[in-house]
Amino acid sequence: MLIGLRIENFALIDRLELAFGAGLNVLTGETGAGKSIILDAIDAALGGKVTSRSIRTGAQRALVEATFRLSSAVAEWLNQEEIDLLDDYSVVCSREMSTSQEGILRSSRSRINGVLVNRQQMEQLRSRLVEITAQGQTVQIGQTAIQREYLDSFGGVDLIEQRQKVNAAFHACSQALSALENRRQSEQMRLQKLDLLEFQLQELSAAKLNDPDELESLEQERSRLSHVVELQKQSYQVYQALYQNDEDAQAAADILGESEATLSLMVVYDSSLQPILDMVSAALAQVAEAARQINNYGEALEADPERLETVEERIRQLKQICRKYGPSLPDAIAYQQGVEAELQELKGGGQSLETLEKIYQEKKGILQECCQILTELRLVAARKLESRLIEQLKPLAMEKVKFQVEITPITPTANGADKITFLFSPNPGEPLHPLTETASGGEMSRFLLAFKTCFSMDSVVTLVFDEIDVGVSGRVAAAIAQKLHQISQYHQVLCVTHQPLVAAMADRHFRVDKQVIDTPDGEKNARASDFRTVVRVSCLDTHSTRSQELAQLAGGDSATEAIAFAESLIAEANLKRKDKGSRYNI
Repeated sequence: MLIGLRIENFALIDRLELAFGAGLNVLTGETGAGKSIILDAIDAALGGKVTSRSIRTGAQRALVEATFRLSSAVAEWLNQEEIDLLDDYSVVCSREMSTSQEGILRSSRSRINGVLVNRQQMEQLRSRLVEITAQGQTVQIGQTAIQREYLDSFGGVDLIEQRQKVNAAFHACSQALSALENRRQSEQMRLQKLDLLEFQLQELSAAKLNDPDELESLEQERSRLSHVVELQKQSYQVYQALYQNDEDAQAAADILGESEATLSLMVVYDSSLQPILDMVSAALAQVAEAARQINNYGEALEADPERLETVEERIRQLKQICRKYGPSLPDAIAYQQGVEAELQELKGGGQSLETLEKIYQEKKGILQECCQILTELRLVAARKLESRLIEQLKPLAMEKVKFQVEITPITPTANGADKITFLFSPNPGEPLHPLTETASGGEMSRFLLAFKTCFSMDSVVTLVFDEIDVGVSGRVAAAIAQKLHQISQYHQVLCVTHQPLVAAMADRHFRVDKQVIDTPDGEKNARASDFRTVVRVSCLDTHSTRSQELAQLAGGDSATEAIAFAESLIAEANLKRKDKGSRYNI
């Protein structure tokens, strides 16, 4: 419930504080007095659209602050958003706006209990606090998407849950279709890629790349085969130098043998030379072994032109592979392994067109099934809405009205496979037509009132009606007044009206008017005029002030007849309230 509203420098309001109460709160005043500015301020505090013109001329900052009594639903939401509760169990929604010196809207910040919030958070809280209805909603409520939202919310939890299932099924179906179409579009590229990879794999497989060190080994073998004669000659030279020299010079083994014999004689006289003798003996043995091995190596060497040609051909082949897939042989082997893996994925690792088509058809079938269930739930909700709305319209002097929710099939979407259209016929014998093509202004006023009565949820305790009684007759105005009073037994209602019959039913009555005041000292230097127009609001809390206001609404001033008529309206309203009893429960 809205309990307070504070406004600073908003439109024509310089400073204003209002305290609202339970039941029916009515705002009256002359046309253009600024009644709708009060509702615009509430809308702005709850995240509604603002412009630079929302800030009072001459001011660079504006503030609107709406204070609501805390409800369990709002407390739960605040806890979910980690916004602290206030000590007085209220929730404060504020909006601060500022402009530059050039008059351009510079910033607009929304806060909940002093915590800065974004637009999405404010919209979520707004839906739990206030429902605003104006005759200008005709265009909005005529949109099929809005009508679908209303019908679904009327259908309750089961319908909303089913629509969520449809949404999930739709996205799953869309993803499956996207995967299928992408595969179809990429099939040609896939086949081209397959041809290229198969060619590369064939070339790499033919090269039999098994050993990453093969190229290095082959280059060493080629070097040996290319220098057989030199190696034979040099190995023989080494053998002679080590063991058996045909020339006059002694071989290393001969010299070491002589040294060993001499040391053997010396050890007889000095045993400390034994380690030296051991080293010479070991050296002699190693030289002899080295000589044997080099001799065997030289004798094993032989020219092999065919093998040399084979080695050179293999080296050329491997270097060619390295240039294409390397740069090194290990890199080429790794590339081959990658080609094999990619081919496996393209051939069998991925899903085929047939598999993707099957998956898409399965998802499509699930979506259609979910949509069918949603349609059936909507049909049930539609019949209930039709019946309830007609019952709400009868007391509003529309006994013969016809209303129908038309559900026609469409291609499945995230919201189902139904197009929702509200059809309306206010006059007997006339066919049903879309709502906005049929209802007059007065009929639309009553329709909106009855419609909102059907959709007033327990979680929304404040309903705002902005001049929905414009252009209606006295009999219809009385019916609207009675309906507003009925709603106010369960919800707080704020209503801007020009109808004395409606205003008479108010539990709290406010008069809005414009006044011309002297320009404040702080603004005189910035303005050429010494006067400013401001909006003032007064609470009519006495019998006489209410009688005067109702008399003016009825078309009189203070004439005896007008005052008497106004007092009779108040007395009749009091009698109705007394008969009905107060069942206001928030």
